[in-house]
Amino acid sequence: MTSFWNQLPKPFFAMAPMKDVTDVAFRTVVARRGKPDVFWTEFVSADGLSHAVPSLLRDLQFNKEEHPIVAQIFSSKPEMIAYATKLVAQLGFDGVDLNMGCPDRAIEKQGAGAALMKNPKLAVEIIRAAKEASDLPVSVKTRVGYSKESLDEWLPILLEAEPAAITIHLRTRKELSLVPADWELMKKAVAIRNRINPNVLLIGNGDVGSLEEGRRLAAETGCDGIMIGRAVFGNPWVFERISGLRKSSSEFGFTKSQHSEHGLDEKLEALLELAQEFEKITPPKNFSILKKHIKAFVTGFSGAAELRAKLMMANNATELKGLIEMEKGAHQ
Repeated sequence: MTSFWNQLPKPFFAMAPMKDVTDVAFRTVVARRGKPDVFWTEFVSADGLSHAVPSLLRDLQFNKEEHPIVAQIFSSKPEMIAYATKLVAQLGFDGVDLNMGCPDRAIEKQGAGAALMKNPKLAVEIIRAAKEASDLPVSVKTRVGYSKESLDEWLPILLEAEPAAITIHLRTRKELSLVPADWELMKKAVAIRNRINPNVLLIGNGDVGSLEEGRRLAAETGCDGIMIGRAVFGNPWVFERISGLRKSSSEFGFTKSQHSEHGLDEKLEALLELAQEFEKITPPKNFSILKKHIKAFVTGFSGAAELRAKLMMANNATELKGLIEMEKGAHQ
């Protein structure tokens, strides 16, 4: 069975998994404006899936335009990872990703997420359990180390377990997102990969603000793919020019960004579409989750704070639509 990973152009671009951000509603809005090469779901507890928690099954909803899409799961129990991997395969996902980098304390207390960097033996057992559970390609998302950078020790262990791909967030767990991502470390990671297992794809993650920047970093470091996270906040157009970027690329030359600014009307239209898609999710999610998107979409211009305050009063998509139409009417 040929993995979708082997058919991706290089460098490829992926949208990072972010809890209560990259749900099916937001991914749908992004897909309609220019999809990445690979989508990721929000991360989901494999233990919770084994108990058929409705809200977790909800987090594994996706639309057909999102392929290829990878489901990210976490657990410290290989048998739970195996169960969740089988479920993910049955649901029609293209791959499964194992979270070994999340710094959330509640997740680390379970021995999962970033805690697995301190328990490499268990990390390998979890990768093996996922690989044996289905035919889906298994990938891993991790960091450069726990308290300090430890790629020389940690990365070979993962590479020898032979996942299809490894995403490396270029900060330690201790650093969280408080310091700039260290892209020099991706060069080190690529050198280790090339020596130990050249077949494993490496994806760089951390502070990438645009396709142009991602392409430059991929060329400089030798990584195969780029994952973009926070730059999608309020900007579902991040990936819209992937095909054009590839046509203009050359090994040594890079065109400047051709990014066209999307105006407030377009942003409000996308925000409303997001709210409407959000309300289609079942079982329903709390509408207040959308407040972070309102903040991200409505920023950076004169009067943004006042407009944000108005739109934050909405309790559903219908109310949001009314407030947006009122705002447009006031400026005609």
